[in-house]
Amino acid sequence: MSDKFNGKYRIKSARLQNWDYSNNGLYFVTICTVNRELYFGDIVNGEMQLSEIGHMANKFWKKIPEHFPFVELDEFVIMPNHVHGIIIINKPNDGECIDKRNVKTPNLGISTTAIASKEWKPESLGVIINQYKRICTINARKIHADFAWQSRFQKGE
Repeated sequence: MSDKFNGKYRIKSARLQNWDYSNNGLYFVTICTVNRELYFGDIVNGEMQLSEIGHMANKFWKKIPEHFPFVELDEFVIMPNHVHGIIIINKPNDGECIDKRNVKTPNLGISTTAIASKEWKPESLGVIINQYKRICTINARKIHADFAWQSRFQKGE
């Protein structure tokens, strides 16, 4: 495999190879805005002051378990240009493989065809984060048309 993609160095995935991210477990997640834009607010006197988009990101994060009943949320924080959170996948079947044809993947207000087109594994961390990012993007662009999330991973500066 080439060391470069579109003239940029590839960054190896932080994901554990051969791990099924629909398995029960605690997952630490960081999701950044594109170009580290400060869409979610500012730090003032050592405290995070959420913008309107930041309040939306906070609201939709808290709603994840309403749409994914097997998910519990632990600690999370909205920062000016990123979100940190711990998502607990806790399914009674302990993440056994479920036949996709018989699963209704919950979503946060969008069509599940987007999920199917990417062949996300039902009830996986990828589906949860995809749906969270999509509903945030749809609503944030009503306030700031340029809102976007960072794609994949970026090298730190």
